[in-house]
Amino acid sequence: MLRQLAAELPRFLDYYVLVFLLQAMLSTLLLSVLGCGLGAFFGFWLVYLRRSAWRWLLPLRVLAIAYVELFRRIPFLVILFIVMFATQAVGVQVSLFGIAVIGICIISTAFLSEIIRAGFDSVPRQQVEAAAVMNLTRWQAVRHVVLPQAWKVILPPAVAYAVMFIKDTSLASQFGVVELTFAGKVLNNRGFSATLVYGAVLLLYFVLSYPLSRLGGWLEKKLASPRGQRPEQRLRLAAGLAGREPYRRQG
Repeated sequence: MLRQLAAELPRFLDYYVLVFLLQAMLSTLLLSVLGCGLGAFFGFWLVYLRRSAWRWLLPLRVLAIAYVELFRRIPFLVILFIVMFATQAVGVQVSLFGIAVIGICIISTAFLSEIIRAGFDSVPRQQVEAAAVMNLTRWQAVRHVVLPQAWKVILPPAVAYAVMFIKDTSLASQFGVVELTFAGKVLNNRGFSATLVYGAVLLLYFVLSYPLSRLGGWLEKKLASPRGQRPEQRLRLAAGLAGREPYRRQG
């Protein structure tokens, strides 16, 4: 085996083979970043909708809950085929890469919304009520009081989920998206040893995943609220940023 690997290595390190692998690596990264980034954006607004107290939004809140519960229980590969057949049924031309991004966005919205909701719930309810007493709107309370404290709860599992999905993007190779796993299949079919090809693919997955894990740790420290800052200080600072006059107790 070692002789075979040594004989194949110069041909494997050819310029065009390396460019092909790097392009596949970039596709894997873009799938994860675009899909999970859009999922985090839509997941945030799902949580914001679900926490709304307006009665006329009740049907939308029910739909949001149903969406989260449904798509958290459907396998990713099934979602990809649903998206592909749905786009064909309505006559919309979407590339295979676009179908994969839509599928990742659908499932990551469901999972990341639950992570964001858990982060919001970690903030003591008394602080949200105090923000309302200080005449902050609901959006101002979320922006200035809830989010600065919820980040440290949201970031670790959110980054872990994104790193996990880098590996799950390999399922997109089942219908022809050229990412790392698909590139490995192509090179293996061209006569390269499976050990050499998938060893390189494994290494590239690690190169993608490890820096993102480190980035998540850095963001967790960077965005965490100062531990020495008391809740009352955060609320008064938020009231000042919002341009509101905080409520003062009489007597």
